[in-house]
Amino acid sequence: MLDYAALAALATVIREGSFDRAASALHVTPSAVSQRIRQLEERVGCALVIRDQPCRATETGRRLCQHIDRVRLLEQELHDALPALAPEEGARVPLSIAVNADSLATWLAPAIAAYAAKAPVLMDVAVDDEGHTAQWLRSGAVLAAVTSETRPTSGCNSRLLGAMRYVAAANPAFVQRHFAHGVTPGALSRAPSLMFSIKDDLQAKWVRRHCHRAVELPRHVLPSTQAFVTASAEGMGWAMHPLSLVTEHLRQGRLVELVPDSALDVPLYWHHARAASALVDGLSRAVLSAARAALLQK
Repeated sequence: MLDYAALAALATVIREGSFDRAASALHVTPSAVSQRIRQLEERVGCALVIRDQPCRATETGRRLCQHIDRVRLLEQELHDALPALAPEEGARVPLSIAVNADSLATWLAPAIAAYAAKAPVLMDVAVDDEGHTAQWLRSGAVLAAVTSETRPTSGCNSRLLGAMRYVAAANPAFVQRHFAHGVTPGALSRAPSLMFSIKDDLQAKWVRRHCHRAVELPRHVLPSTQAFVTASAEGMGWAMHPLSLVTEHLRQGRLVELVPDSALDVPLYWHHARAASALVDGLSRAVLSAARAALLQK
């Protein structure tokens, strides 16, 4: 049998990032936490924690953290069915998901917040590009993900959420300065663009569709959906923006589309572990409901 006190110590070290903070959260001494993890490492025969700043899980450690998180979700479900087994008042279980930044900044955060306000969970939300969030699910780091991947991960269910509409937009003066003679491959190769991270390929996809070929884009890296809007409005560069986030900016003329009626629609899917728990099912219902109201349904 696994030592669940040791597993809880491991998961807390990874979540808190250090042995000292884990000890504080568990109301034990740091040496007690260290001893539990050392005994667990001896039991499984390999290191479980990369003792860095912050502490990180090894591959085996990550799998064990995933296991204890699922056990906690199942225990919470059992407590709901058998109130006599209920833990102390206010006990909550971690619920980890991976989402793309644009969804979080627009339609998804209210759904997560409303759900977590009522459910006995502690949300752990990882942010990544929509083309990469499914990898978090495949690795076992999270139990659900908003992703642009169509095919579900093994052992997971997939539901179409809808499509997020993006527009290529910039400050009017920026457009006049860089695209006075049209949005051509040459102009695009000189005009600064904005990129969320090196994984962000939305600008490149729009350019390939518009120009029918790839163009090497000069780019600023700015990892914030809201900062994209601010930076574009100030003339820093052009970018792909969620239409729902910039509708008012377009209406008031602070931003203009580079090419009218050239929106890019990105289908999004909700993947979640099939054998998770009622808490994951409840979150799924909240996410699907919010998506139906906010995303394009085709």
